[in-house]
Amino acid sequence: MTAKTRHSDTLARYARMAPVIPVVTIEDPALAVPLARTLAEAGLPVVEVTLRTRRALAAIEAIARDVPDVIVAAGTVHWSDQINNVVDAGAHFIVTPGMTEHLRDELAVAPIPAMPGCATVSEALSLYDHGFGIVKFFPAGPSGGVGWLKAVSAPIPFVSFCPTGGIDLKSAPDYLALSNVVCVGGSWMVPKEAVAAGDWATIGRLAREAASLR
Repeated sequence: MTAKTRHSDTLARYARMAPVIPVVTIEDPALAVPLARTLAEAGLPVVEVTLRTRRALAAIEAIARDVPDVIVAAGTVHWSDQINNVVDAGAHFIVTPGMTEHLRDELAVAPIPAMPGCATVSEALSLYDHGFGIVKFFPAGPSGGVGWLKAVSAPIPFVSFCPTGGIDLKSAPDYLALSNVVCVGGSWMVPKEAVAAGDWATIGRLAREAASLR
């Protein structure tokens, strides 16, 4: 069995705080704090902010500074030189869509936990061998979904997954019922139009539904 990274227990605690991790893309950092507060009040205290916009780091910084009860992750991290940037912004952990050997090795010694992404058994084993016991399965739907996770639960029962990609309120319970799924990631509770409009009532309602899944 592999040794754990020094942050494994912390990541496990974050992953078990709620059944769903909202995956949000924020264009305007001014929306970050009310969005994070809405999600946390609805029962989703862990939020992944993707690095897909120019102001993503500012959004992470605002949440980390002004909403201390929220665990904010930096998502869509591609390169090792982004690690220090998200740490400086106040991110609690890192999420990647996939991995390279270099990125994997840098994440293993990063100052905050990481949940690297995989889409194959070989990638999952490689990540586990480097200390990552919880990994992101992405894109979950196109990569085999519930069927894939069921199939790998017997040969690699020691790897836990956070499936993300193509999951919604209807399909999430099927994933969450699996023994090797610790939580799921999704965007259905944070529709782009609702975020842009500051429609916190709609987002709060959708988030409460997601929080009640398990």
